[in-house]
Amino acid sequence: MKKLLAFIFAVSLASVAWADATLINGAGATFPYPIYSKWFDEYAKMNPGMTFNYQSIGSGGGIKQITAKTVDFGASDGPMTQDQLNEAPGRIYHIPTVMGAVVVAYNLQGVKTGLKLTGDILADIFLGKITKWNDARIVAENPGVNLPDQSIVVIHRSDGSGTTYIFVDYLSSVSPAWKGKVGKGTSVNWPVGLGGKGNEGVAGLEKQTPGAIGYVELAYAKQNDLTYAHMKNSSGNYIEPKIESVTKAAEGVSIAPDFRVSIVNSSNPEAYPISSFTWLLIYKEMDDHAKGEAIVNFIKWAITDGQKYTEALDYAPLPANVVSMIQEKLKAVKY
Repeated sequence: MKKLLAFIFAVSLASVAWADATLINGAGATFPYPIYSKWFDEYAKMNPGMTFNYQSIGSGGGIKQITAKTVDFGASDGPMTQDQLNEAPGRIYHIPTVMGAVVVAYNLQGVKTGLKLTGDILADIFLGKITKWNDARIVAENPGVNLPDQSIVVIHRSDGSGTTYIFVDYLSSVSPAWKGKVGKGTSVNWPVGLGGKGNEGVAGLEKQTPGAIGYVELAYAKQNDLTYAHMKNSSGNYIEPKIESVTKAAEGVSIAPDFRVSIVNSSNPEAYPISSFTWLLIYKEMDDHAKGEAIVNFIKWAITDGQKYTEALDYAPLPANVVSMIQEKLKAVKY
């Protein structure tokens, strides 16, 4: 009898635990994937009944899936357009989570990290106008650097990507030719180059292709030992992509109430010019009470205690004023 009662009690506990378990499905940006993975692991340790399933498929995929409501949250490095927001079956909030840098990575034997590039040179490389590494304009910016007579192989994203959005948003801001011919978006018609899927795919092509140039999130460049450029900013200063210079990009920027703001080509003289927020995409009105409550509580943790994990993974933490704005915004979420 005692064994039977013990068995019934154990089954009851298991049933309670199962009932309390919450699976949160998300999809989208590869740009913040390293920090999101860390957050999901750390938060699950504190909340054993909560499990995250995140598909790192690119911002375009995240926007599509949150619009179709096939996930509980989306993630994007490029803000949704007004047309995209209008197509959604409910109001979607953009919630900034961290800031990061998109770096210009290259594969040149004998050339270390720190090659100096300007926005107009970079745009002309990706337009196919500059095709050799020893082009006079690149040489002029890099006195003393032995640049080879080698063809430039452009590498870009093949999937809809927020990393792409940040990169082409920057090119559009510094090059009228780029803005007029290509423009900006999570996906564009590339004039030249090879495509790789995800930051992972671009980083892989970079490593195996001599003469390559491409763009990846800073963490991926460091994790894959890629060499990357120092970019001239709007004040004429060459800036290394790092936490401090990304933080500077957000200083003094007016933050819109819906958080859809670009911080590329910042006017701050110490700012790295290809910097951006990245966003979680959630519905203002959640269909599932338990999941809605869990997502909001997770976000509250991520934008406060979770920020301590950012710098070790090469992301810049959110400014205090933005954290306060998000906390106020979350009060309007219904579940």
